[in-house]
Amino acid sequence: MDRVELLRAARRVADFASTQGVPSTYSVRRSTYDHAGALLADAVLQAGLSYRTVVWPRVGRILKEFPQADRVSALICVIRNGRTEALLDWQHPTKVARFESLVDFLHASEVDTIEDIRRVLKTDTFCADLLLLKGVGLKTIDYMSCLVGIESIAVDRHIRTFAAKAGVDRDEYSFLKNAFCFAADLLSISRREFDAWVWSREANKQSAQLNLAF
Repeated sequence: MDRVELLRAARRVADFASTQGVPSTYSVRRSTYDHAGALLADAVLQAGLSYRTVVWPRVGRILKEFPQADRVSALICVIRNGRTEALLDWQHPTKVARFESLVDFLHASEVDTIEDIRRVLKTDTFCADLLLLKGVGLKTIDYMSCLVGIESIAVDRHIRTFAAKAGVDRDEYSFLKNAFCFAADLLSISRREFDAWVWSREANKQSAQLNLAF
């Protein structure tokens, strides 16, 4: 990776963010999960679905109605009792199977609590093995990292849209992740808070455009 090109891209992103009102200190701290069931449901359901109308209501319901499902060992019991669909409030087999596969993998890796998940997500070996699971990519790992408090950027369509607006024409995942990480450093704000700010900004713009269209 060309480091000079990477730093130029980071500067473009940081300068563009400054013109778009990125706060110098992010007043709204991005929350983290202390509940494994909610974290894994969020990570599995978020791909391709509306976060505000589909994902978050289900995650909020898990936090409220399944407080005991806060550990991987408890989620194993949910799976063995055939209650995964009820937990997720989701019937399509693809995401149900992906959730169960992720829980099984964590259980086999002797990962149980959110603190355990936070610890292993910082290790290259665990992340490399996690990538072997069907449906788990780099974005999923970085997204989960952000949700447990690890400083990272999850490169999704909103990050890519923002990069294009900033004049960055590269689209490789690692390049964009590093460019946005360095941009956050240049702006002296948390990387995961910058990730949340870009997501919120682009999602709100897209929602406004859809409302105008209808």
